Amino acid sequence: MAEVTEVDVVVVGMGPGGEDVAGKLAEAGLEVAAVEAGLVGGECPYYGCIPSKMMIRAADVLAEARRVPGLAGETEVRPDWGPVAARLKEATDDWDDRVAAERFTDKGGTLVRGFGKITGPREVTVGERVLRARRGVVLNPGTEPAIPPIDGLEGTPFWTNRQAVKASEAPESLVLIGGGAIGVELAQAFSRFGTRVTVLEGRSRLLGVEEPEAGELVGKVFEEEGIDVRTGVKITRVGYDGRFTVEFGDRSVEAERLLVATGRRTDLAKLGVGRIGLDESARTIPVDERMRAADGVWAIGDVTGHGAFTHISMYQAAIAVRDILGQDGPPADYRALPRVSFTDPEIGAVGLTEAQAVEKGMDVRTGYTPLSSSTRGWIHKGEGFVKLVVSGDELVGATTAGPSGGEMMSALAVAIHGRVPVSSLTHMIYAYPTFHRAIEDALRDIG
Repeated sequence: MAEVTEVDVVVVGMGPGGEDVAGKLAEAGLEVAAVEAGLVGGECPYYGCIPSKMMIRAADVLAEARRVPGLAGETEVRPDWGPVAARLKEATDDWDDRVAAERFTDKGGTLVRGFGKITGPREVTVGERVLRARRGVVLNPGTEPAIPPIDGLEGTPFWTNRQAVKASEAPESLVLIGGGAIGVELAQAFSRFGTRVTVLEGRSRLLGVEEPEAGELVGKVFEEEGIDVRTGVKITRVGYDGRFTVEFGDRSVEAERLLVATGRRTDLAKLGVGRIGLDESARTIPVDERMRAADGVWAIGDVTGHGAFTHISMYQAAIAVRDILGQDGPPADYRALPRVSFTDPEIGAVGLTEAQAVEKGMDVRTGYTPLSSSTRGWIHKGEGFVKLVVSGDELVGATTAGPSGGEMMSALAVAIHGRVPVSSLTHMIYAYPTFHRAIEDALRDIG
């Protein structure tokens, strides 16, 4: 006999957004049951944002030390993965979520361990336990690494980002399938610790969803750092006999480890969304401007299709909480959606790319300048650029690449969000000497 529990709200998935929703609703006095099959906190603190950026930070320190010749003297650098592995275990509590779980239950919430499946309107079943929600259900299922159906891959001990961040040592060699943000970040990090890295990407360039100039710059830097990048490849087979062999066309490459970073997915059929009238074969759950997906159902995070970013999940969480509690607040607005690829140089982007703006039928003009056009860029001897996408007198997109690409992007995100006219941006005062001065040069270049 199933155990039935009635609460005000059921939250399925305790990633960053789900944890925020569940905690805030519990603090507001609602009875909240939160369901989590993995670790409370989700991908970001244990396998994604935080561990990977710790790896990148360590790798960047090595790179900076290697830049001393020609700037400040001589150095000898000997990489050691040991301190990285130790810091990752410390940061994740050795992949233990007790602190995060208690953070929620201390607010009065009920944590239910296991996989939650929708079994009816405002009803979620976890094993033999049925949770029924008086107000509704919030879906934050997150995503899993998407594994391509490559012949021979299944059953081999390949890595995804989850195994990569648990590595006790940097491998001697690594083949990385996928040249998106996760792939290029991990490729550069391991390479700087002495791993021989090959990146295989099906598209014509790295970072294929961003501006072409971004992928071209990262590809150029990777070549200079000794990372072997093969683009436009179709992988036909993977073999494993203690080492991996990856075949593509009439060529192949072998390595100690294979890391698959080919996107992420959610199994909506497994989640049971068909029971509430949603398409189980879809890739995402459509939501309105208040995060409503169906009657008494809200969805947030990766599954909504607005970007697999923690900042999107947290942004949507705040909107869902307001809607559930009947509070006023602005609806969702994704015009100034920011994103950063934490390579070196760092790639910051916000809003639309030039291609996306053209696809939307906008009358587009662009401005471009190399980062070295700014005195700070020249002093730093860093590669990068600023590209602006303009329609009318409105900035609709921007990409900033350089040592502080993500930070430079923030100023342009504010401009897009606030609809600051380009004519006003052109007549601002830009501090000297900063990387931001390159924005002024890019504005002057707008055709």
